[in-house]
Amino acid sequence: MGSFLKYLFRLAYRAGPLGLFAVGLLDSSVLMLPLGNDFLMLALSAGHPKRVPLYVAAATIGSVCGVLLTVWLSRKAGDKVSKGRGGRTRKYIEKHTKENAGWALTLGSLMPPPFPFTIFVAAAAALKVPMKNVLSFVAAGRLLRFTAEGLLAIHYGRWILSLANSPVLKGVAIGMIVIAIAGSAYSIYGWVKR
Repeated sequence: MGSFLKYLFRLAYRAGPLGLFAVGLLDSSVLMLPLGNDFLMLALSAGHPKRVPLYVAAATIGSVCGVLLTVWLSRKAGDKVSKGRGGRTRKYIEKHTKENAGWALTLGSLMPPPFPFTIFVAAAAALKVPMKNVLSFVAAGRLLRFTAEGLLAIHYGRWILSLANSPVLKGVAIGMIVIAIAGSAYSIYGWVKR
């Protein structure tokens, strides 16, 4: 399992911006790849500091495209769930989610895993927060997050690259990937079952 994951990471690393786009797309959609795009962003930025703006753009666009898929799936599920359901509690939650969606989505997109960002996107989509709002809030948060990571990688590049080779970090990464695969399988099962 570990050698397969190393192979996938090396493949994404060699693909550069395209790898960041693909990992961002998967991480922000139905699959969970905890810290995948963050590690890739740090590694690429530390190795090629002059390309940081390109990496930031690719990671942000990939993440926004993944959110677009999550919004589409969540709207379909939200339509099924909301049929025939009303009540004071649902109206209260819907009102406050719509009012605070900007803050929730922007701050959520800044947070690294294990923060449950996809849940906020799914809730905003199911409650019919306008698509342009969801995408712009997520884009703003991700742009800020990936820019900060790129700048940190430029400044602490050698240290980050040496840390990436430590056995402890590799063990933690493999553990998070196993959890992500299990969580992704559970998410897909839940959506297919509906």
